[in-house]
Amino acid sequence: MSIDAIDGASARSVDEEKLYKKLLWRIAPILFLCHTFSFLDRVNIGFAKLQMLGDLKIGDSAFALGASMFFIGYIALEIPSNIVLHRVGARRWIARIMLTWGLISAGTMFTAELAHLFGIQNATMFYILRLLLGCCEAGFYPGVLLYINYWFPSDRQTKVTFGLLLALPTSLVFGGPLSGWLMQQSHGWLGYSGWQWMLMIEGIPAMALAFLVYFGLTDKIGQARWLTDAQKRLLERNVATESAHKEFHFGAALRDYRVWICAGIIFTYATGWYGLSFWLPSIVRESGVKDTFHIGVLTAIPFVFAAATMLFNAWHSSKTGERRWHAAIPAFVGGAGLILSAVFANNVPVAIVCLCFAASGVLGLTPVVWTYPGSLLSGTAAAAGFAMINSFGSLSGIAGSWITTLMKQMTGSINNGTYALGLVLMCTGVLVLCLPAATFARGKQPQKPADANIASEALTDSPA
Repeated sequence: MSIDAIDGASARSVDEEKLYKKLLWRIAPILFLCHTFSFLDRVNIGFAKLQMLGDLKIGDSAFALGASMFFIGYIALEIPSNIVLHRVGARRWIARIMLTWGLISAGTMFTAELAHLFGIQNATMFYILRLLLGCCEAGFYPGVLLYINYWFPSDRQTKVTFGLLLALPTSLVFGGPLSGWLMQQSHGWLGYSGWQWMLMIEGIPAMALAFLVYFGLTDKIGQARWLTDAQKRLLERNVATESAHKEFHFGAALRDYRVWICAGIIFTYATGWYGLSFWLPSIVRESGVKDTFHIGVLTAIPFVFAAATMLFNAWHSSKTGERRWHAAIPAFVGGAGLILSAVFANNVPVAIVCLCFAASGVLGLTPVVWTYPGSLLSGTAAAAGFAMINSFGSLSGIAGSWITTLMKQMTGSINNGTYALGLVLMCTGVLVLCLPAATFARGKQPQKPADANIASEALTDSPA
C-alpha cells in the first residue's frame, strides 16, 4: 500500500476538528502565559518611567533612547536566534530565551548600583541593560510563530495566533493596575523605589515559565507522546501538503513582493502599537491624573475593549476566511482613535473613549496580520522570513518610542506625537489593501515565482 493510501486511511479514522481542538488546548495556554509576561516585561518600563527618571537623573530623551535600545539588540540577533531555534528545537531555545530575559528584566532594578560598580553613568547602564534585554529576548515572538507553523496549517492559525496575541491586552489590563499598585505599595522597601521592586517582581514569572516550556512543549509532531500514530500522520500530512505551496528558500521569499508588503504592514501597525503602549501612562498623566495606581487603572480600560475586539475579529475572520478587510478596517479605526484622543486630550472621559477605539483597532488587526507570513512561507524561508518580518516590527519599537519624544520636544505637547502615530496606523490599512485578495483565499494558492524543486524539497525537509 502506498504512503498516500495509508495517510488517507489514517485521516478517515481521525476526527480532525477534535484533534485540532486538542492541539489548541495543549499548546496555546503555555504560549499565552509566556507571551503575557514577555510583553509585560517589555512595556512595564513605561510605568517605571513615572518614577525612575528622577531616581536615575535622566530625561525623556535618555528614556526614549533606552527604550529603543531593546529593539536594537532584538533586531541584531532575531534572525540568528530563529535559525538556531529551527535547528535545536523550540522547547530548549524558547526556555533559554525566557530564563535570560527574566534575569535581565529583574536585574534592571539595580541600574544605579551596577552603574556605580562599573564606574559609568546611570543612563549608560540603563542603555546597556535594555540592549541586553533585547538580545536575550531576540527571536521569541517569531520563534513562537514558527513553532505554530510546525503544527498548524495557515488557515487554522488565526485561532492559535489570537490565543497568543490575547496576551497583549491581558498583560496591560492586569499589568497596568498591577504595576501601578506595586510601585505604590513597595516604594521604600529596603531603601528601594517602587519602580525597582515592580521590575524585579514582574521579572520572576518569566524565569519560572522557562521550566514549563522545557517540560511542557514538544518540538515536533512525531515526538508527541500524547498523539496516536494516526493523529500524527494526519497532522504531518496537512502541514506538508500546505508547505508544498509556499516559498521554501529564503532567497526566493526575498524576491516575493508580498513578503515585503507584509514587512511594511508589521512595521506601521507596530509603530502605532508600541507608541501607544510605551507612552499611554504618560499620556494619561498629562491629562491631569497623578496617582500611579489610578494611572494603571485608566490605562487598562482601553485594553478591556481591545480584548473583546480581538476575540470577535479573530473569530469572524476565521469563520469567513476573509483576512484583508478584517485587518484594514481595524487599522483605519485605530488610527482615527489615536488622532481623536489627541484632539480631546484635555477631556479625560472622551480621551479614554477614543483610546478604547485606538487600542481596539490596533489589537483587533493583530491576530489577522500575523497569519499573513504563514500563508507565504515554509521551512527555512519561514524560520528566517518570520524573523525578518518581525525585525521590521521591532524597528517600529524604535520609531514608536522616538516619534512621541521628538514631537514633544518640537512642539511642547506629547499629543502631537499621538497624531503622528495615528497617521502611521492609517498607512497599515492602505498596505493591507495592497495585498492581492487571492493570497488569502481559503483553499486556493496564488501563483508566485518559485524554483521547480521547491515543492518536493518542502515535503522532504519539513520540520514536522
